[in-house]
Amino acid sequence: MAGTDQRGVRTIADPYLVPGPTGVAVRTRLKHLTVQDEKVLRLVGAHLGSLAAADLKARCAHGSNHDSASWAARKRHLTPESSSRWAGSITKATHDQWALARRGQVAHLRSVEAGITTIRHRLSLPVSAKGTKKKPGGYRSKREWHAKTRRLATLQDRLATVRADFEAGKVSVVRGGKRLSRHRHHLDAAQLTETAWRERWQAARWFLQADGETGKRFGNETIRLTPQGEVSIKLPAPLAGWANAPHGRYRLSGTAAFAHRGGEWAERVAANRAVAYRVHLDVDRGRWYVTASWQIAAPSQIPPRAALTEGVIGVDMNSDHLAAWRLDTHGNPIGDPRRFDYQLSGSATHRDAQVRHALSGLLRWAQSCGVKTIAVEDLDFTDSKSREKHGRRKLFRQVISGMPTAKLRARLTSMAHATGITIIAVDAAYTSRWGAQHWQKPTTSKKRQTSGHDAASIAIGRRAQGHPIRRRTTPPRTHRSDGYGPRTVQARPGARGGEEIRHPGWERAPDARTPTLGERERGGPAHPTPFGTRAAPGAASDVTPAHC
Repeated sequence: MAGTDQRGVRTIADPYLVPGPTGVAVRTRLKHLTVQDEKVLRLVGAHLGSLAAADLKARCAHGSNHDSASWAARKRHLTPESSSRWAGSITKATHDQWALARRGQVAHLRSVEAGITTIRHRLSLPVSAKGTKKKPGGYRSKREWHAKTRRLATLQDRLATVRADFEAGKVSVVRGGKRLSRHRHHLDAAQLTETAWRERWQAARWFLQADGETGKRFGNETIRLTPQGEVSIKLPAPLAGWANAPHGRYRLSGTAAFAHRGGEWAERVAANRAVAYRVHLDVDRGRWYVTASWQIAAPSQIPPRAALTEGVIGVDMNSDHLAAWRLDTHGNPIGDPRRFDYQLSGSATHRDAQVRHALSGLLRWAQSCGVKTIAVEDLDFTDSKSREKHGRRKLFRQVISGMPTAKLRARLTSMAHATGITIIAVDAAYTSRWGAQHWQKPTTSKKRQTSGHDAASIAIGRRAQGHPIRRRTTPPRTHRSDGYGPRTVQARPGARGGEEIRHPGWERAPDARTPTLGERERGGPAHPTPFGTRAAPGAASDVTPAHC
C-alpha cells in the first residue's frame, strides 16, 4: 500500500517505461478442409482433451506439494496414450492452468478480507455518521446496519473456507470455463439448446496445442506448418491408424497462410526456430483456426529523457473513450485535445475490435505529430470493485468494472512497439482532481470547452515529464508592478547594470554623452523618447518586461 505524507496526500510513485512485448501470436483460418480432416481433428482433440482433464485432476490432487518428480511421473503416465511431446504440452498447460487458478484464489482472498475490513469500520460508527474522502461513514439506517451484520457473518464464513483451501493448496478449476458450465442450467437465458450447448462444451474441452522446439524441422514436430502452408499433425498412439503420411502423421487437405506478420513467421519456420501452434474450432461459424505464437527478444529500453525529447502525449483512459493531449518539452499543451471513442458492448471480439480501433487512431495521430512517447495511467481497480467500498453506487461500480485497463495496456504496448513508440506509465493518484483544478479553466476558451478528462491528460503528461501538475501561480498585483505603478523593466542578460531597476524614459545609447546640469536646465528633454512613439533601435526596444 502506498504511504502518505504529513498532509494526508498519498505518496506518488515515479513514472517508468513500460517494457515491450516478449511474445507474438497470430491467427489464421484453416481453409478447404474435407469431412475426414474435420473428423480426425475432432478425434484427436477429444482424446487429448480427456487426457488433459485427467492430468488436471492429478495436478489438483497434489496441491502445494507438487514438485518436479511428480511432474515427471504425470508425463510418463500420459506418454503411452499420446506421445512424449504431446504429454509435455499437456502437463505444461495443466501447470499454467493451476497457477492461474491459484492467482485468482489469492485475489479472491484479498477481496473478501477488504470487504470484511470495510464492513467492520462502518458498523463501528453511529448510524448516518458522515464519512470522509478517505473512509466511508456509517450506514444510512438501522435496517441497513442490521443487514450488513448478516453480510459480515457470511463473508467471515467465506473467508474461513477460502483461507482453508489456500493453505491446503486446493483450487477450483473448470476445463471449458465456469461461465459455459453454468449455461447448462440456464439454457433459456443463454438462448441455447441442449445440443448447441453440448457442442460448445465439447469444443472448449478439446486439446490441440503443441509447444515448439528450436532445431527441429519447421520449429515444431507435433503440429507442423511448412512455409507453403501445408499442415500436418502427429497422431497419438491410439489413433495412429488414421495416418495418411509417414511416421504416424496426418496431413490436412487444407492450407494455412498468415497475413499478419507472415514474413516474420516464414523466416522462423525456414530457420527451424521454435513456433507453438494451437488448433481450435469456432462453433458459431463452423470454422477451424490455427494460432501460431513465438517468443521475441525483449526490446532495448531507452533512457526516459531521450524518450521525451519530442514531447509527450498524455492519455486519460475512460469507460467509453480515450482523452489525449499533446504536450511540448516544457509541459505546455499544444493544439486541441483529441478524443478516441469505443463501445464496450456486445461480444468479446466486438469489444476487442473497438479497443484496437481506438488505439490505432491514437498511434496514427502520434506518428503524424512526430511524438515518440505516450503517457498512460497505471490503473488497478482490484480493490475498488467491491460493493462494500462504494455501497449503493452501482453505476460507478459498473463503470470501473467495465474499464478494460489490462487489455488497453497490453494492446497499447504491443501496437506501440510495432510503430516504435515508447509507453510511460505514471501513478494515477490525483490526476483527474489536480488536472481539473489547475488546467481545465485556463485551457477553456470561447471556441473550446475543456473537459475534466482532457485536463487529466495534461496532468498525466506532465507527471511523465517530471513536471509538477499545478501551473505557476500568478504573483500578487503589488509584486507584478512597482506598487501599482508602471511595470519594472529588466535589461537583457549581460547588459551593463542589469541588476538594477531602469525606467523606460531613461534609456540611452551606451556611447551617448551624459548631459551636464546646465544643458538640462536650458530645456533639454528629460526623456529622449517621447511617450507614445516607437523607441530607436538599441534603446528602449532592447529591454524586456519583467516575467510574472
